[in-house]
Amino acid sequence: MEEIQSQSENYRSSSSSASSPASRVPSSNFFYLRKQGALRQPISFEDSPDWGDDNNTDVEVRVEEGGDSINTATTPISPSLSKLNSGSLPSPPLPEGAVVARKIAGATVVWKDLTVTIKGKRKYSDRVVKSSNGYALPGTMTVIMGPGKSGKSTLLRALAGRLDDSAKTYGEVFVNGAKSSLQYGSYGFVERKNTLIGSLTVREFLYYSALLQLPGFFYQKKSVVEDAIQAMSLGDYANKLIGGHCYMKGLPSGERRRVSIARELVMRPQVLFIDEPLYHLDSVSALLMMVTLKKLASTGCTLIFTIYQSSTEVFGLYDRICLLSNGNTLFFGETLACLQHFSNAGFSCPIMQSPSDHFLRAINTDFDRIITMCKTWQDDNGDFSNVNMDTAVAIRTLEETYRSSADAAAVETMIHRLTEREGPTIKIKGKANSATRIAVLTWRSLLIMSREWKYYWLRLILCMLLALCVGTALSGLGHSLSSVGTRVAAIFVFVSFASLLSIVGVPAQLKEVKVYACEDSNQHSGGIVFLTGQFLASFPFLFLISITSSLVFYFLVGLRNDFSFMMYFVLNFFMCLLVNEGLVLVVATILQDVFWSISTLVFVHVMMMLSAGYFRIRSALPGPVWMYPVSYIAFHTYSIQGLLENEYDGTTFAVGQVRTISGYQALHNVYDISPDDNSKWRNLLILSLMAVAYRVVVFVLLHFCVKKNSSLFRFVCCKLKMNE
Repeated sequence: MEEIQSQSENYRSSSSSASSPASRVPSSNFFYLRKQGALRQPISFEDSPDWGDDNNTDVEVRVEEGGDSINTATTPISPSLSKLNSGSLPSPPLPEGAVVARKIAGATVVWKDLTVTIKGKRKYSDRVVKSSNGYALPGTMTVIMGPGKSGKSTLLRALAGRLDDSAKTYGEVFVNGAKSSLQYGSYGFVERKNTLIGSLTVREFLYYSALLQLPGFFYQKKSVVEDAIQAMSLGDYANKLIGGHCYMKGLPSGERRRVSIARELVMRPQVLFIDEPLYHLDSVSALLMMVTLKKLASTGCTLIFTIYQSSTEVFGLYDRICLLSNGNTLFFGETLACLQHFSNAGFSCPIMQSPSDHFLRAINTDFDRIITMCKTWQDDNGDFSNVNMDTAVAIRTLEETYRSSADAAAVETMIHRLTEREGPTIKIKGKANSATRIAVLTWRSLLIMSREWKYYWLRLILCMLLALCVGTALSGLGHSLSSVGTRVAAIFVFVSFASLLSIVGVPAQLKEVKVYACEDSNQHSGGIVFLTGQFLASFPFLFLISITSSLVFYFLVGLRNDFSFMMYFVLNFFMCLLVNEGLVLVVATILQDVFWSISTLVFVHVMMMLSAGYFRIRSALPGPVWMYPVSYIAFHTYSIQGLLENEYDGTTFAVGQVRTISGYQALHNVYDISPDDNSKWRNLLILSLMAVAYRVVVFVLLHFCVKKNSSLFRFVCCKLKMNE
């Protein structure tokens, strides 16, 4: 204990020598967004919505000479905040021609003694968030800050009610003073990673999102979309493709992030949760993003988001900060008061250092490894660094200081005031019906498939080339008995390799699964709606591939010259492609990785081709015993068998000058088929049932793998790491 106290005193002395508490009162290093000519008053702990007239609080505002600084006096007020309010807070004016956004009736969110436990999440404890207290008011930005694995995203998801089933929540969450969860349409949640559709423009993407979310007629959604575009300052990019693929140049990362937020604004939510709004953004894009969010908060919306690190300018835009470390709340309150809190604890922020950098430096345990490295280098290079603080000491000191501070007491008083009386009830907004969603997803998927050349157009070209190559190499075979084996080989090669070409559409299928996962988490879509829309949209493209490539192959090889047999060939090949599309969806949903999905599909197709060849082609070498059951579940088997039966059903071949044999007898010596005359229709029915069965499997996987935000590949990797 004496060693810990000595380390703490050592760091406090070094920090005090660099900066005194008085020198850290923010002045020109911070600015607040305000309208030109208006005064910006820092929000005190007493700035809260009143549900009645008896809770009004008088606020005295005194303007100093110069007109650009203000003092506020509110009773009661946090002692640490009163010291900071004496500073000057210059504010830049809004840009000329700025559009004033529509006002939103925000909601008050309060969490009290909130604890979240997730089994196996942490090495030493299952408690990811520990007894956190705080609140968020309409028209303000509340930021949850902390190092990695501190519980920021978990706390954000707990407030939004979006935790997994494996997580258990203890404590209370109040919305407008009532114990209730946020209803559909009253809040929006933006994930950390952008899940957008690159082949659509910004306006198209938001318009389709509005059609999926909102009830009513189509023309009523355009004004909502335009409001979202103006709110996120996307007017200059509204008609540009989102892009983001390796072959399609699109929007910069900052604009793409704003499109993700605009998608949630079409519902006009009262509370907006954002997980890392500055994720992968540079300093300029980050500042532009936060200024845009500040403008959005000024309309009345309640903003709650997580931040890992920010610049000094961005830090000055926050209204309240919740500082976490290893699940513990080290501070909650006004942003500027957090600097005074660190000074009171003995960890003053140096003048030339960003406040957020200083906070993370003090509470991030990863810096202990840097300390060890620095001590090693000091032996060889002298005094290399002045990093001499044990982060465990800083965390413990900051936590104890906050518990006994007037800031914590003010938070408890504010929570009691916000929860003692219920405010306006949040109503559930209407949803678009399932028929409308299916129509919208079908039309959107058609537009995506027509614009993305890697989806079906490349596959169409490859199938045409395959049909030309195989048909040209095996053209002019005639209808003699000696040509039976060659025709079997031609049909086998065409069907097998045309099915294998489906791997070119794996990246596009994975993108659709990810978009579905994002929309389903926000209740914009569903498993049946997604599968129905995807099937209806892929139907014309698969039929186009089947009819063009199969007709080229059919006439080059010289199969039976009859319209009914030709149409059966086209229909059989179409059903084969439809089954194969379901197989691709199954593998993509399970693995959710491009490389492993393509590798698995190639392996599965090769096994199916070998099993169909070993146990169906008479001249082939006998295969392993384990491949025999595979031949019965391989769709190649039923497709090829149906095509051969269609070709040789009802035909005869002359053997010598006297004897003739039927087409079945001639084919049976080469390929194992059924003697039943209706066998080819039974094979077509089996292919249809397999197409339905694969999509039923996809529906189940969408619930367990995608909705749970996991995949079988990641699950196996995690298990292997735990065993190690």
